[in-house]
Amino acid sequence: MNKILFINGPNLNLLSLREPNVYGSHTLKDIELKVKEQAALAQVTVDFRQSNSEGDLVTWIQNARNEFQVLVINAAAYTHTSIAIRDAIAAVGIPAIEIHLSNVHAREEFRHRSMMAAVCKGVISGFGPHSYLLGLQAAISLINKS
Repeated sequence: MNKILFINGPNLNLLSLREPNVYGSHTLKDIELKVKEQAALAQVTVDFRQSNSEGDLVTWIQNARNEFQVLVINAAAYTHTSIAIRDAIAAVGIPAIEIHLSNVHAREEFRHRSMMAAVCKGVISGFGPHSYLLGLQAAISLINKS
C-alpha cells in the first residue's frame, strides 16, 4: 500500500488555542482524523507527525526515503528559516508538497519567503484545514503518476 508522510512543525500542537482568528478552531488531531478518513477511501496509508524540534523534522524526512512515496509538510515557522529542512527534502528525492493553513502571502512580510518551496512539487496555502485535504489529493496524484 502507498504511504504518505504528513510532517507538522512547531506550534501546530496548539491549533484551536493559538490565534484561532488566523488558524481556525480545529485541532491538529481533528485535521489528522479527516485526512486519515479521506486516505482510507483512496486506499493509501497516512502517517501524521508533529514536533516543535527542527531536528526531529529533519530526521523524519531523512528516514522517509525508505518507507514513504510522498511527503506533505507544514513546517510552520521553520518554512521561513530552515535551510536544514530544505536540504533534507532535496536530499531524499521523495516528492514533497508544502502546505499552510493560512495564506502566508497575506500575512507579515517575513512569511512570504519559503526556504523549501523550490525543492517541493508545489505549495498549498490559505485554505485552513482543507489545505491538508488538498495536500492529500496532490500526494495521491503524484503517486498515481509514478
